[in-house]
Amino acid sequence: MSVDGWNTLLVLGGIRSGKSEFAESLVADAPMVRYVATAGEGDPEDTEWAARLAAHRARRPGSWTTEETAADPGRLAEVIAAAGPGETLLVDDLGGWVTVLLDPAHQPADDTATIAELAAAVRASAARLVLVSPEVGLSLVPTTPLGRVFTDALGQTNRAVADACDAVVLVVAGQPAWLKPAAPPRPGVPAQAGPGEAGAPTQRVAGRPTAGTAEPALPEVLAPAAPPPPAPEPVPAPDWATATTALPLVATGLVIQPGMELPMPDDYAGPQAVDRLATLDLPGAGLGVLEQVVGFAAATQGTPTPAPWSSVRVLLLHGDHAGGASAGTAPGESARRARQARAGQGALARLAAESGAGLQVVETPASGAMEDEPALTADQVESALRYGWRLAEQAADAGVQLLVLAACGAGTEAAAAAVLVATAGAEPPAVLGRVVTEQGEFDDAAWMVRCAAVRDALHRTRRSPRDAKDVLAELGGGDIAVATGVLLGATARRLPVLLDGPVGVAAGMVSRDLAGQARHWCLLPDHGGQPAVRLAADVLGLTPLVDLRLGLGEGATALAALPLLRSALALAASLPVHPSLRDTEGDEEFAEPEPTGPGPTTTEPEPASPAPTTEPEYAEPEPAGPGPTTTEPEPASPAPTTEPEFAEPEPAGPGPSRAATVGPDEPVAVPDTPGRRAD
Repeated sequence: MSVDGWNTLLVLGGIRSGKSEFAESLVADAPMVRYVATAGEGDPEDTEWAARLAAHRARRPGSWTTEETAADPGRLAEVIAAAGPGETLLVDDLGGWVTVLLDPAHQPADDTATIAELAAAVRASAARLVLVSPEVGLSLVPTTPLGRVFTDALGQTNRAVADACDAVVLVVAGQPAWLKPAAPPRPGVPAQAGPGEAGAPTQRVAGRPTAGTAEPALPEVLAPAAPPPPAPEPVPAPDWATATTALPLVATGLVIQPGMELPMPDDYAGPQAVDRLATLDLPGAGLGVLEQVVGFAAATQGTPTPAPWSSVRVLLLHGDHAGGASAGTAPGESARRARQARAGQGALARLAAESGAGLQVVETPASGAMEDEPALTADQVESALRYGWRLAEQAADAGVQLLVLAACGAGTEAAAAAVLVATAGAEPPAVLGRVVTEQGEFDDAAWMVRCAAVRDALHRTRRSPRDAKDVLAELGGGDIAVATGVLLGATARRLPVLLDGPVGVAAGMVSRDLAGQARHWCLLPDHGGQPAVRLAADVLGLTPLVDLRLGLGEGATALAALPLLRSALALAASLPVHPSLRDTEGDEEFAEPEPTGPGPTTTEPEPASPAPTTEPEYAEPEPAGPGPTTTEPEPASPAPTTEPEFAEPEPAGPGPSRAATVGPDEPVAVPDTPGRRAD
């Protein structure tokens, strides 16, 4: 029985369900795989079938070997029976094997006996065996006799092989559902909650402990000695600790592998929160670079009005690296720092207490000298990843809203530099910071020893794979592996993480290759002047917020900046909208402005003028010369007839006005003028 709890596994699935890809991922870490192809080449003119076969061949690594069994249906049982304990076989698929079995060239034959022989070979197999088979029993009964014979034979084969296998999984739309044995939810992990961490546990991502081994107990969470500062009333937000994804389980435990589909932060809440800042009653230019904090918190909380993080937990990872990586470090210094933190003393513990954050000191596996040997074994890497995942789950179940990654091991800077060189293609001297002694002096001799250790480790692994787990095993070590598991588990539980130092960013680089969503849940308050952190920040797309350049150890800068980040969130959540942008109660009644010159004010508005008639009415012009003015207005002219009536113009020279000289019955002589006619 393997460490996964099974040696033989049947993978079922429909057409294009992803069953073959899932089966291949289960054996991807095996040093040597023998691929057993059961289907024949088919009709040479069937280009679509040839393309399918070519796609399968293209996915296989070059280190795999292939064996064809299409010529004889009994050959498959012989290959399985002859495989030894150290071999890994992938059979794809049993549908092709049944097609060969029913071929008229191999009939008549006792098909039931042949299927029983195959099941017996699977049950007795000493090798690690994965078989793929199509599940066609969920469709309609075929309408042709040949179709019914095929589905009946395939169903009989699947039942017999499933009974013989240790585990069975059904892949539907790329999602595995484990049928044998069923994977029950793992019981909750008790935690000692710090201030603000109390809360009912939520549903967890399912998992099971490794068969034959007990999961290590999680360390105690130290409560801060000082009470946290009062926080403003939080704005209602979605539950951050809700389980959001169920990752595939290989019968006994969580499968942490490349290509995991983990949740992403809210794409809309972050930009909406930043846009909302422009409407708040903020003096001056606003929050500046701290707008990034508001956008990050809004995206991870899923609301445009994020609340300040009231429950924070610090994970202090302690694990030493042997060899030249720890050059310049006093023996036992990292262990003393870890004991100091457990006792609530030291800079990190004091800052955690001032911030009201819980502190959890985590012992990670000791790492070997990477220049001479792998830092960890493959099994240690798997255990460290799962352990880190459980730490994140424990925090989420306790109601923690923010994690802070910290580290205090010897040689962590060199190990992180080696990981960055392997994943980002940098040079060791460019990413390895100078060594500072306990007396605050630079030790360039120790720096050269560390550079040589990183260089030799990369030379030793120059032909090794650069997969995420390989990098952790060869170069990263226990603390970076646990930190990687923490980032992945926090991403699965929608829990944001503050990175601060080489170990955190190195874990971010590795987690990016396992699940690209993990980096979007990370925030980098400060680069600390460290070249490794600067490089990783550029690759991960993280923008440092401040430049404090503290030298208090990894995690201390994040805690020092935490009150500033909380203040920005408190302002964004509590400030009102600017008065100029508020809606008015109603439009005020318009009042006519008073005249600016002297004179009495208007007490009543002037009556409106009557509407004009259809045709304009001609008024007699007043004389231009001097004379008495008309005392009364002329009566309105009658409505015009067919032709308009022309009024007599007043004389231009001096003389009496019309009212004094012309009577109503006297004829008026109008001189001929251009454009007018005489009546």
